Amino acid sequence: MEEKKLKSVEEVLGEILGSLGIEANFKLEEKQEAVFVSIETPTPGTLIGYHGRTLSALKRILSLIVYRRLGEWPKIILDVDGYRQKREEALKRMAFSAAQKVKFSGQQQELPPMSSEERRIVHLTLSGDSEVETESRGEGKERRVVIKPKK
Repeated sequence: MEEKKLKSVEEVLGEILGSLGIEANFKLEEKQEAVFVSIETPTPGTLIGYHGRTLSALKRILSLIVYRRLGEWPKIILDVDGYRQKREEALKRMAFSAAQKVKFSGQQQELPPMSSEERRIVHLTLSGDSEVETESRGEGKERRVVIKPKK
């Protein structure tokens, strides 16, 4: 079934990119029960979008079409020209900086609204810090991480 999943992801992604008229090369790997897709394109911004929103939408559409074809939800991780790693590093820096402000001032810090994947990165980044705690607040697209001093 795994070979069938990889083939389906490859076909569907090729169809989507072709329909959008986007020139791209992509490589698929199976890693820990997930399909990791690395995409290289001369126009990465088109696929990434603002703060990765287009990339997230592409991932949802790809997952949905593959689910319809196979009857099971694939775990798909998309990366365009190393964007995921760069974004993760930026989120970690933001989390550490906000945590330092909380420690210094004693006042909580609210981060900008983020996707669930991005919030998870922030929570995990600060989970080992004994002086601060994190929580998610808000609804829908306005959901954000709040970092506050531990009581």
